[in-house]
Amino acid sequence: MFKKGQSDHKLSSVVPIKETVPEKKDVELILVKEQNGVQYTNNSLKYEAPVQEEQEREHWGKKIDFLLSVVGFSVDLANVWRFPYLCYKNGGGAFLIPYTLFLIIAGMPLFYMELALGQYNREGAATVWKICPCFKGVGYTVILIALYVGFYYNVIIAWSLYYLVSSFTYELPWTRCGNEWNTPNCTDPNHLNFSLLGNGTIYAKYKLTPAAEFYERGVLHLHQSTGIHDLGQPRWQLSICLFAVLIVLFFSLWKGVKTSGKVVWITATLPYVVLFVLLIRGITLPGSFRGISSYLHIDFKKLQEYTVWIDAATQIFYSLGAGFGVLIAFASYNKFDNNCYRDALLTSTVNCVTSFISGFAIFSILGYMAQKHNMRIEDVATDGPGLVFIIYPEAISTLQGSTVWAVIFFIMLITLGIDSAMGGMEAVITGLADDFAILKKHRKLFTFLVAVITFLFALLCITNGGIYVVTLLDTFAAGTSILFAVLIEAVGVSWFYGVDRFSDDIYRMLGFKPGLYWRLCWKFVSPAFLLFVVIASIANYNPLRYDTYHFPPWANRTGWIIAMSSMILVPLYFIYKFMTVKGSFKERLAYCITPENEYHLVAQGDIRQFKRQHWLTIG
Repeated sequence: MFKKGQSDHKLSSVVPIKETVPEKKDVELILVKEQNGVQYTNNSLKYEAPVQEEQEREHWGKKIDFLLSVVGFSVDLANVWRFPYLCYKNGGGAFLIPYTLFLIIAGMPLFYMELALGQYNREGAATVWKICPCFKGVGYTVILIALYVGFYYNVIIAWSLYYLVSSFTYELPWTRCGNEWNTPNCTDPNHLNFSLLGNGTIYAKYKLTPAAEFYERGVLHLHQSTGIHDLGQPRWQLSICLFAVLIVLFFSLWKGVKTSGKVVWITATLPYVVLFVLLIRGITLPGSFRGISSYLHIDFKKLQEYTVWIDAATQIFYSLGAGFGVLIAFASYNKFDNNCYRDALLTSTVNCVTSFISGFAIFSILGYMAQKHNMRIEDVATDGPGLVFIIYPEAISTLQGSTVWAVIFFIMLITLGIDSAMGGMEAVITGLADDFAILKKHRKLFTFLVAVITFLFALLCITNGGIYVVTLLDTFAAGTSILFAVLIEAVGVSWFYGVDRFSDDIYRMLGFKPGLYWRLCWKFVSPAFLLFVVIASIANYNPLRYDTYHFPPWANRTGWIIAMSSMILVPLYFIYKFMTVKGSFKERLAYCITPENEYHLVAQGDIRQFKRQHWLTIG
């Protein structure tokens, strides 16, 4: 429970940090054992035997475990398959202007806010809202969204695993036609007259190459489905891969952050090693600098297009991963005096720099491919699964030692996906386990249950028409709904709880208050930014399609039902909370928006949120 404004109250118990006498610190340190953890008071350390009110919360084994987990979660597949193409499409180097701007005024402040919120409360995404009880529905919203994302995100990792296993051959299976999955029209790119593609079709969207047919027919079996209404049965090969992915996730998470913190030493660092190796190989290929120059070309005229700013705002939000409850869950296992401010600056910067650097590895290969086939860069440039499962593998297949390069590349994709999937599942487990004691008591069983539920629902995504389900979930499960959730979260923390109290909480942890810049961003800039992105997301909505396939109207309605199923939890919980507390209308409202540890003030009629000063102050 938050202890803001109660430093003069009698403290219930004091927990020693060490058995030996600690070193004197500049920051005042008395660690007080309370429901929310600990807090700072005077400048000497007092020691008494701890009161065993509850089991001590688990901590990360080492600080680096936490940092790697955060980096591993935020640096995911989108850093490789989305940012480079967005940068190229939206003016190259000019795109970095709105991207960096939104990082500074919105991305970093939201990242910092979630880390501080989780670390101070030492709670997951739901129970952290004891600071403003009526907003607890936001916690359930982000937990449900994280669960939805797991249904299809793990499938993409399973595809990568299938490719990895398929790569252990003398000749990569997507190198030539003539396989059982190929059509009679399959065309070797070396024998293709690109000027005859016609209909404005670019090579990146051409579906008759060996690589494209291996992906859509050999892996997905998309040719056996006529649409989302005709899914068919789950493919046993992909089912095995999906099962293997869930096994890895289960054993990485079942014992808590002590084990997951060790797993990320591999899953969070290996992608950087592989990315560096691919970059070095890429820039040594003929045509690579042509691709890199296209990636970095500067077109300031693009900044006049509003879509560029929308792309930059959306990308910075999704890239950092705020709002999924993961950052709150991870930070809740930190020590109380951990410098989460420095962590936020470091990890968010690493994420964005990784996105930028990955563009060199991607476009060096695209430049090589364009020169090899005598095409324009725009003919081979694409994003999403088409880049990492068709274009890039095809380019790799033309290299000497292609099997080795394919294995390296797909290991990178798997490790990029695994630690992000671990973060999403941890958000679900921590968020619900902190809210329901029985789940925390039986964490291993609960982790197993979450893994089983995720596996069963993910089976829909590995059917013959599974790519249509993946497309639907990718668009709706964490689209407008996650933007809405983070908007409400930012308003709840900055306005209802109050920037001044939030700043005081940070002072208790770090010994210094956030500067005026951060407080202004939290109260005004970040909510305005999120509102802008939410409106842009709705205004730019287009009916679902996958290449030339247009989803039926009922599929679009189903998508919006999925989105609303998480968003509706916000008003529903507010109504529930309002109806279950006692008192007059004013008192009920006061209890809903007052931190739980200040309920005695409501009984006294001293309601901070009903005073003008609360809404005007910025700390």
